[in-house]
Amino acid sequence: MSKLNETDIQGFVLRGYNMPFARYLFLHFEDAGRAATFIHRLMREVTTGQRWDAGKPPSTVNVAFTHRGLSALELPDATLLSFPVEFQQGMKKRAAILGDTGRNSPDSWDELWRDDRVHAWLGVNASSPEALNARCADMLNVMRETNGAILLDAQDAASLVVNGVSTTKEHFGYTDGFGNPDYLGVERSSQPGQGKLTQNGAWAPLATGELLLGYADEAGELPVAPVPHILASNGTFMVYRKLHQNLATFRAYLDEHAALYAGGKEKLAAKFIGRWRDGTPIELSPDTQDQSITQDPARSTNFTFAADPAGTRCPMGAHVRRVNPRDAFGFDGKLINRRRITRRGLPYGTWTPEDQPVNDNEERGVIFIALNANISRQFEFVQQQWINYGNDARLGNEKDMLMGNHTGHGRFFVQGDTTPTNPPFVCSDLPNFVELRGGDYFFLPSITALGMIGMGLVDPR
Repeated sequence: MSKLNETDIQGFVLRGYNMPFARYLFLHFEDAGRAATFIHRLMREVTTGQRWDAGKPPSTVNVAFTHRGLSALELPDATLLSFPVEFQQGMKKRAAILGDTGRNSPDSWDELWRDDRVHAWLGVNASSPEALNARCADMLNVMRETNGAILLDAQDAASLVVNGVSTTKEHFGYTDGFGNPDYLGVERSSQPGQGKLTQNGAWAPLATGELLLGYADEAGELPVAPVPHILASNGTFMVYRKLHQNLATFRAYLDEHAALYAGGKEKLAAKFIGRWRDGTPIELSPDTQDQSITQDPARSTNFTFAADPAGTRCPMGAHVRRVNPRDAFGFDGKLINRRRITRRGLPYGTWTPEDQPVNDNEERGVIFIALNANISRQFEFVQQQWINYGNDARLGNEKDMLMGNHTGHGRFFVQGDTTPTNPPFVCSDLPNFVELRGGDYFFLPSITALGMIGMGLVDPR
C-alpha cells in the first residue's frame, strides 16, 4: 500500500510517545458555536503522526469526542446516526455486554462517568512534570479565550518509579507494554511477534483497516464508519477505562497460594499472566526469568502457543494467551487477526514496594486506552469472550485471572506436568483484583475531520 499521510493522522494513533507523564482532561460543551471555535483554535496544538526529525517535543496534545460531544457540536443527524451503534450508545449502556456488573457496574463508577456529561477528551503527554503543567495551562487558556469548553475533571497518570527508575511496570509488579500490533503503512520499530502469523511462520503487519477508518481490514473490507467518508478517513475509535487495582488483595492472595504451590511465588505469579514479572515469556523460559530475552527485540514477543496445546508452560487461561492467542486456535492465527487492539495509557497512583503495607482503598491502577477501528468486533469481543468468558480456550465460564469480574467465585487452573516444580494447581475463590471505575468510547478524528468540525463543514450528502 502507499504511505500513510502522517500529517493527517493524530500522533496518539500512530505512536505510543513513550513519555512518562500524562494528564487526561475531560471537557463539556455548552454552546455548539463556541465549542466549534475552541476546536478550530485547538487544531494548531494537536500533535500529528509526522516524524520528529528535530527530536521528541517536550509535550503532545490530542483530542477525541464522545457521541454526546459530537451531538453537542450539532453535527448533522444523518452523520450522528451513521456512527456504529456501540459508539452511539457509549460504554455505560454496553455494561451488560462487557460484563461490567456488580462492583464494576456504572452505579459504582466515579461521579465523572455516571453523569453523561463528558463530551471530549484532551490527552496531554509530556517528558517532565513541568512540561505537562505548562501545556495543560496552555489548554486551559484556549478554553478561557474561546469560552468553548468547560473542564469537568482531570486524570493524572505516570510511569511507575521503582528504586528511583522510571519503568514500564504496573502496580502488581508486571512489566507491561510488549504487545502492540504492527500495521501496514505505520512506521515504527517493529519486532517479530507483533503482527500476524503467515503460513510460513513469519510475522507480517496487520491490515491498516484494523486500526484506521478508510482502509481495508483483514477481511478486505472497509470498517463501518460515519458519513461523509472524509470525516471518518484517518480517524479511529478509542476505548478509555479507569481500572483500579486492589493491590492488598493481590499480594495477600498470591502469598497465600504460593505457599501451597511447589513452583514458588514468582512462578505462580508468572502463570497468572504468561510472563514473569520482568517480562520474560514463560512460553520461552518456563522455569526462570531471563533478561537476555526481555532485552532482545528479536525474542521478547516472538513466540506461539501451538507447541504447548495443553498449557503446561503457559496456562490456557493466562492473560497474554487470552488477549492474544496467536496460533492457539489454529488456522495460522487467522481467527485472531480481526480481534487485535492497540494499547495506550499509563498507570496512576504511586508505586509501593512489596515490603511496605498497602490497602485496596488507595488510589492506584491503570488508565487502559485501546485504539481500534471497530469497537464491537475488536475491544468488546476481547473483553466479553476472552476476558470475562473462556469457551474459546475450552475453559467454559472461567474468566481472566487478574482482569475478570469474578465476584469471589472464580477459578484459575494452572496446567502442569510431572515435573516436581511444575505441578497442576488450582486457584479458587478468586476475588476482583481489578475493578472498573468508569470510562467511555471516543472518536479520534483526523486533522482534516477536526477542521471540518471546527468550521461547521460536516455535510453527509
